[in-house]
Amino acid sequence: MLVSRKAAGTLFVGGALAMTIGSLVYPAMLGVNTVGNAPARIIDTTPTGPLTEADRDFVVKVRAAGLWEYPVGRMALEKGTTKPVRIAGEHLIDGHASLDAACRRVAGQLGITLPNQPSSQQRGFVDQLNADAGRQFDTDMANILRMTHAQIFPTIASIRATTRNSLIRALADQANDTVLDHITVLEKTGLVDFTQANVQVTSSPRPSDPALTPPPPAPGSPVVALTPRASGSASPTAG
Repeated sequence: MLVSRKAAGTLFVGGALAMTIGSLVYPAMLGVNTVGNAPARIIDTTPTGPLTEADRDFVVKVRAAGLWEYPVGRMALEKGTTKPVRIAGEHLIDGHASLDAACRRVAGQLGITLPNQPSSQQRGFVDQLNADAGRQFDTDMANILRMTHAQIFPTIASIRATTRNSLIRALADQANDTVLDHITVLEKTGLVDFTQANVQVTSSPRPSDPALTPPPPAPGSPVVALTPRASGSASPTAG
């Protein structure tokens, strides 16, 4: 993010105005339901341990991330102009398909309502990348996704360290592995602007922004599933 636009939260990627991203897609608290001011408040007692507001919103957050990053992975396979960009697309598809399956399992066991659509801000990311072509797509994809993945790390660490629910701990473990793998393949594209990424990752989030919250599903609608590639999973990438 350039200094002149920092206050407005505007991201410049590849020399062009990409979009206003504010705190990206990972505010401190995000959920389909109205979020309270006490993330440690226990909202349910389950066989796998107490469930807090923060636990519930973490599951929704993982789900929402997959709802926009998965289609971006498909875009990377179709539009990426280099092999590393297409490899990153494979990892986005496979990683989020697996993580989404775990997320849906956990949500079903804990009674958590999941969104079927990403937030309006996340849809904006998809629209931006869908409009890109060639080198511009490669660059924007690598930088936007590198920043969003980096911003989720503190949330994963916080949930993993504080939750008392074993299902949430297991989901946090898988999310951590997936995010680290994705960060690694995005960096291997050679397109990440680390100076810009560090500024954005350390920027203060705006959890009250309604654009960051995915809409609730329509009553009675089935839960959308993210399916893995027919060719199988991408191999984990070492750092």
